[in-house]
Amino acid sequence: MTSTIVTDQFLQKVLETSIETRDQCSELLNFVEATPVPPSKPLPLDIQLELSKRQKLFYSYLSILRGLNRDAILKVRGTKQATAEARQEIDRLHLQLQNLYYEERHLRGEIAACESYDHRYQQLPLIPVEDFLQIKPEHINGDEKALMFARISHELSEREALEQARQGLLKKKQSLIADNKKRKDDLASLDKDLETFIDAAKPIQKIFEKQY
Repeated sequence: MTSTIVTDQFLQKVLETSIETRDQCSELLNFVEATPVPPSKPLPLDIQLELSKRQKLFYSYLSILRGLNRDAILKVRGTKQATAEARQEIDRLHLQLQNLYYEERHLRGEIAACESYDHRYQQLPLIPVEDFLQIKPEHINGDEKALMFARISHELSEREALEQARQGLLKKKQSLIADNKKRKDDLASLDKDLETFIDAAKPIQKIFEKQY
């Protein structure tokens, strides 16, 4: 006889043994009740042997039931311990899963912020893609990222070339300014010399201006 409620094989064995022990106890009681003997007289030998036999059988079932009960208690304790450990593991995994959800949401937010960020390179006055591909046709089949990198690199090289040209023109301008300053200084010195010469020639001019 098995129970539809108890599905564990060990507990089913405990249940079956308890039922058998109960049945043996009932049979023993029924046997005693069915053998009325006056209190002043001893039991007949055959009845004593049968009663002893039934008692031993009952005690054997009872001993087995006690052992199974002890084992069941130990098993329940072990099951409780395993359940507690499994619950702790589940709680740990649940917390780890929650942390992963939070990290995923944070990363998605960071990705969205990066995608919507107004990068400075997008504000660079780059030449149009069509014009760039005419200059650099080797990038026609490149992806968007590689194309943007190539356009920025091209813009950088162009600006560096312009900066070098500007520095050259600046040096030339400074050289011209220095030459002009030198010439102005020379002219100023010449003017001074002329004034000195004129001042020195004034007495001679007065002599020629005299009328004889």
